[in-house]
Amino acid sequence: MPTTKKAADAEFRLRGTGHPMVLEVNTRVFLHTLSARMGKRVTLGTLPDKVLDRWAALGFDAVWLMGVWSVGAEGIRQSRTHEGLRKDFAAVLPDLEEEDIIGSPYAVQDYAVAEELGGRRSLAALRKKLRLRGLGLLLDFVPNHTARDHAWVKQHPEYYVRGKAENAVRWPETWFAATTVAGKEALAYGRDPYFPGWTDTAQLEYRNPATRAAMIGTLGEIAGMCDGVRCDMAMLVLSEVFAATWDTVAPFDGLKAEGEFWEEAIVAVKKRHPGFLFAAEAYWGKEWELQQLGFHYTYDKTLYDRLLHEGPVAVGEHLKADAEYQRRLLRFIENHDEPRAAACMPSVAWHCSAALIAGAAPGMVLIHEGQMEGKKVRIPVQLRRGPDEETVLQLKSFYERLLPELAAPVVRHGSWRLLQPSAAWGENPSWSNVIAYWWEQEDAGVRMAVANYAPHASQCYIRLPLDARTEHSFEFRDQLGEAVYVRERTGLAGRGMYFDLPPYGVHFFHVTPHPR
Repeated sequence: MPTTKKAADAEFRLRGTGHPMVLEVNTRVFLHTLSARMGKRVTLGTLPDKVLDRWAALGFDAVWLMGVWSVGAEGIRQSRTHEGLRKDFAAVLPDLEEEDIIGSPYAVQDYAVAEELGGRRSLAALRKKLRLRGLGLLLDFVPNHTARDHAWVKQHPEYYVRGKAENAVRWPETWFAATTVAGKEALAYGRDPYFPGWTDTAQLEYRNPATRAAMIGTLGEIAGMCDGVRCDMAMLVLSEVFAATWDTVAPFDGLKAEGEFWEEAIVAVKKRHPGFLFAAEAYWGKEWELQQLGFHYTYDKTLYDRLLHEGPVAVGEHLKADAEYQRRLLRFIENHDEPRAAACMPSVAWHCSAALIAGAAPGMVLIHEGQMEGKKVRIPVQLRRGPDEETVLQLKSFYERLLPELAAPVVRHGSWRLLQPSAAWGENPSWSNVIAYWWEQEDAGVRMAVANYAPHASQCYIRLPLDARTEHSFEFRDQLGEAVYVRERTGLAGRGMYFDLPPYGVHFFHVTPHPR
């Protein structure tokens, strides 16, 4: 429980806003890099105060420490001997050394904080420091599988998807041979049904009530160490998805669990930790279903894909979705699974425009460590370091302006609406490239975000929701640039406010009454 007013404020900031901002940190790479730079070992508990102070100053509500759990020897061996992975590693690190390959943090051997990161006490010390700065702590939960050398593999093979002994020989892409208390068995690799199995993992058996109970117990232990979890590939353990993946491949003969795991698990954890936050990595249109089962936030991969591949019209259509659904989406333009935004969106202006559209939309905002500096190389999760990259100062400056604005009370707690641009003149279709938002709250002011999501100039009018306001004129002061506009209410009442935006041009306005 919080022991200070600041600690209490930390909990409020994370759970009391409809627009939380989360920083994802690749923990193992971050600490290794920092240790090399400082010339001494840095652990979770000895992170310099200036690092934590910067995270707080930028307006983040929480830090997601990706990859803190223990990885076993088998996971490391699999990563070091996998031919395809080694090619990826060498492409990222031409000077790759064997010690750089430390295994996937998503092949969890034990939900204990890795000793090389400082162990559990070090994490607890960091959590206290984060709380004093108004920051919550999120950690990973990997529901679908464990590492192949997790203690349960030997002690509780019934917790896993089991097959006939010869399966590991006949179908080695799906099964592996395991030594268990019941003797030699074939257990399935953890998998996404659309891809081959992850050969460093063992697939948990969610048709077995005992498996569910054991994972709920694990989740409860994690909940004592942090303020929330990001649940990896959460849709894989939905009953419908699990059955489609495994019922034919590995029929289950025991007494089957009823209902959905997530509903049972979230209820159980929240009985002991009422404010605990659940965020789901989710795809395949399962986001709404997971929200109904209790998740506070689910990945918005649709917005990411449309920003990257489909353009402004598709982006605008997605943003017309149900307001409650949108409020519970987790928006991003990169994370550890996706290519770096600076690599996919090679112009700084394009990157900035996408960041504004995703960041100023309702829901949770995720910023990936390195995104703000314009890093281009996605580091495989099995590595402890990446290449040295220069900071893109223009991007760094942009984020230093944008993030505190996204943390403003009106955006945290106010009402949001999508504005509808219209044509500036008859034969000009460029209005459809413009995405615009309006945030408003009594006593907290008004914000207006505008982005031209196109590689050419666009013109439009935008009608503003001024019906409830009595002011005669308004000042629009851009927080991302130097523009300041003063507009009379009578002029805005007709077609709206006129914009002529450069390629990927952006504004984030403070809208205030202007004295005559």
